[in-house]
Amino acid sequence: MEKQADIIVAGGGLGGSLAALALSHQGFTVCMVDAAPPADKTLPDFDGRTTALAYASVRLFRRLGLWDDLAADAGAINDILVTDGRPADRFRKGHQATGFLHFDSSQLAEDTPLGWIVENRRLRQVMNAALEASEAIRVIAPATVGPVETGPASVSVPLSTGETLTASLLVAADGRRSPLRERAGIRTLNWSYPQTGIVCTVAHEKDHLGIAQEFFLPSGPFAILPLTNNRSSLVWTEKADRAGSFLALSDEDFVTEIEKRFGPYLGALSLDGPRWSYPLAFHLATKFHGDRMALVGDAAHGIHPIAGQGYNLGVKDIAALCDVLAEHRGAGLDIGHGTALAQYDRWRQFDSASLAFGTDVLNRLFSNDNPALRLVRSTGMGLVNRVDPLRNMFMKQAGADLGTLPSLMQP
Repeated sequence: MEKQADIIVAGGGLGGSLAALALSHQGFTVCMVDAAPPADKTLPDFDGRTTALAYASVRLFRRLGLWDDLAADAGAINDILVTDGRPADRFRKGHQATGFLHFDSSQLAEDTPLGWIVENRRLRQVMNAALEASEAIRVIAPATVGPVETGPASVSVPLSTGETLTASLLVAADGRRSPLRERAGIRTLNWSYPQTGIVCTVAHEKDHLGIAQEFFLPSGPFAILPLTNNRSSLVWTEKADRAGSFLALSDEDFVTEIEKRFGPYLGALSLDGPRWSYPLAFHLATKFHGDRMALVGDAAHGIHPIAGQGYNLGVKDIAALCDVLAEHRGAGLDIGHGTALAQYDRWRQFDSASLAFGTDVLNRLFSNDNPALRLVRSTGMGLVNRVDPLRNMFMKQAGADLGTLPSLMQP
């Protein structure tokens, strides 16, 4: 059967769109299928979240020609301050935090911020424009994917539009509840956290100076992430049974609750847009490939937002897949063959599992008020803050710059 493309990407979110662009950059032709019309995904009410782009991930965005259109709307993270304590104690006169950690981008060997915070809507706008401009990518939306058929040299994907696509490889970028992963019989380790993520943007009187703050409170981390124009993105992890009552508050009362956790350091606060909430959960696929299919991004893993590394983990998936496929194509081999996909799986499994379980442990360690665990946390944070090699390792982890980096993410 004649192939319409080298690769089919199922899913047109931030992961699927980036996968299509990166694969086309490597010289592959791509059909990208998405259930939502592209224009709908850039509407203000589609997604109120922001994404943390680590500095190694931004190297990929630069190579794909996306960064110039994003840079002006990205808030640079020059420093990260991490503190541990209780909301009632944090601003009490004379009170010292039980734990403190400072990551300073000026200590990196590379002259770069630790990362940037970008609104998801802006990411989608830039990616959509690049997809439309690409002659190597065909976007089919709205459309959904039916039962997949694989053969000795190709994979066939029926669409809800009545068309059937054929290619050498299918990339599943269809989200954490990935129907393609389920149909392929790939199991996941998964559980829900008794927490809800509350997300909003706040405007403030004073300049944040590119400082990201993360306060570890008994209910979960409370992160203040720098955006442009005296604004910050707020990621507030709250106990699931309490989150609804906070979300139901008036804007004035909600800002008052924020101020209790935020403190006075940025002056007067106001909401800049609606509030959003998302249940928090963990999942990790037991393997990242099936028959002529590779999983990337949320289809492969979903981690706690405590370290802001979820999207960056997916960026590494995409960049690693590009390297593996380019290597096999260069050797005249079938890019959809099991040997290529097994190589991709080996590359990404350990890194993904290490970060996924590491963030899980961090959340369980910090999201409580146990005195013994508070002592452990304080001791550990103090050690990391005093020992330069340890602190530098954690900064490189925050920058997605540890381990074997794919070529698109290398300096």
